Amino acid sequence: MTADDITAAFFERTDEGLAPRAHARSPWSEDMLHGRLLGGLAAAALEREHGADDLQPARLTIDLFKAAPMKPLQVTTTRVRDGGRIRVADALLRCDGYDVGRASVVFLRRAEQPSGAVWSAPEWDVPPPEEVPPPPPNPMRRNTAIEMRPVGGAGMGTPGQKRVWLRDRCQLVEGTPLSPFARVAAMADFASPLGNSGDTGLQFINADITLYLRRAPTSEWIGLETGSHLSEAGVAIAHATLYDTQGAIGYSDVCAVANARAPQG
Repeated sequence: MTADDITAAFFERTDEGLAPRAHARSPWSEDMLHGRLLGGLAAAALEREHGADDLQPARLTIDLFKAAPMKPLQVTTTRVRDGGRIRVADALLRCDGYDVGRASVVFLRRAEQPSGAVWSAPEWDVPPPEEVPPPPPNPMRRNTAIEMRPVGGAGMGTPGQKRVWLRDRCQLVEGTPLSPFARVAAMADFASPLGNSGDTGLQFINADITLYLRRAPTSEWIGLETGSHLSEAGVAIAHATLYDTQGAIGYSDVCAVANARAPQG
């Protein structure tokens, strides 16, 4: 893969749908789209067709119930509810003649912030991304379209809590700017590989992503801090807090199932 390939968009528009480029593949298989990109595509379509300036996308859930091959993908949306303070819409993701995923978004209308103090967890205290050195080159890591800067050296496949800065190096769809909502939606999936990996690497593959946002990110860099992992009998759940360079913006929650086949990087 050349540097030009890496900085090209993950998908291009064709008559058949959104055709993936090589760096859109999942680390689990050579012929499998990366699940995080399905989240980004769903978010982009739902925001484009159902969003509004006064609506905050507060919750996005993506169900990943079938592996999508490296073939053109179609995304269709439907508005479910339009109320005074809420708008709900669904998206269906289809690839190679099959439904491979679905998504649901809840938009909430922005309003005056109530007064009073409410307890919240302390903000993380980590250096900004430009002060965190990139990890050393890894010849086994073939997909470098994502910049990852682990804080304190704890990254994927290591024990302990992970704190990382993440940034995509390319657009999601060629010719279409990546909106802040789509950007963070494409990164929310990392709650699974970071939250569910330990001293034996990553042995869970996630089946969903639920993203909660108080606001959209204001930076290209998205921070992720794992908060908890629970698993038993091959079923895992994980939780992470998401940040931009100004502070916490939301949460990502995932469920995952045991998968003995190790990702390839």
